[in-house]
Amino acid sequence: MSDNRITAYADAAFGIARAEGALAEVEDELFRLGRIYESNEELRSTLTDPRLPAARRQQIVEDLLDGKATAATVAIVSMIVGAGRSADLPRIAQDLVKRSASQRGEVVAEVRSAVALSDDQISRLAAALRTRTSLDVTVKNVVDPSVMGGIVTQIDDSVLDGTVRTRLNQLREAF
Repeated sequence: MSDNRITAYADAAFGIARAEGALAEVEDELFRLGRIYESNEELRSTLTDPRLPAARRQQIVEDLLDGKATAATVAIVSMIVGAGRSADLPRIAQDLVKRSASQRGEVVAEVRSAVALSDDQISRLAAALRTRTSLDVTVKNVVDPSVMGGIVTQIDDSVLDGTVRTRLNQLREAF
């Protein structure tokens, strides 16, 4: 899908979330759903299966999110799935998160770790990144079991790799 369409869907989602007074919640829920979508082959294949009617795919999403997401998030995801744009859900969510952070004067730091970071760890990490980059930072934590220890932080095109694996490789190369 072209970036213009991604942007258009993200703009629509942003407008709906803001109008509902649920921008922060929708931003977080869409971000998490985008990551779940990327990591779950069964969910991806079901939501992109052209043999399933759009209404059935929408019902699957609504059932999946029932009680776990705001009504605005459910409506936005249902709209995206109904339009046949399920495969673009992660990019739409990412665009929405960036737009929302930009409106707050912040940048988004996607932090991958083996386990979920606590609120305190996220706050301390945001403060450290703010000091290092001179930018206000919104931290989005992604649990990634392939990270064996430490974290990988990405802000736009910059990647800070503080994983144990990378440090061991650096030591190996040094000796």
